[in-house]
Amino acid sequence: MEETQTIQQMCASFGVTARTLRFYESKELLSPKRQGTRRLFTRRDSARLKLILRGKRFGFSLEEIRQLLDMYDIGDGQATQLQETYRIACARLEHMQNQRDELNDAINELKAQLDWGRQLLQQKRCSIE
Repeated sequence: MEETQTIQQMCASFGVTARTLRFYESKELLSPKRQGTRRLFTRRDSARLKLILRGKRFGFSLEEIRQLLDMYDIGDGQATQLQETYRIACARLEHMQNQRDELNDAINELKAQLDWGRQLLQQKRCSIE
């Protein structure tokens, strides 16, 4: 018999809420077995949830994650899945690096404005908190 976990066990293992698991199920990212009203999550569900959470942390959309997970069963030894994951990850990395650069520019500009403001306040003999 296949080892399963209840929704509470999955929540504890992955640090997510039951609502999150039900949401992922409604988006067809997870497909737990049913025993009456109970959801029983398999090892496959655990592996998929791990990939979902990793994908979310990297900024992948749920649709991208779903498509990548669905490629697992194509039957080509996951070659298509790996190629598409690599392609999306490269694009995501480039986007994140651009965001970081924009944020660094904004931080530097704000620091310059704060320096200017501090100098102006000191000239007017105002206290800086």
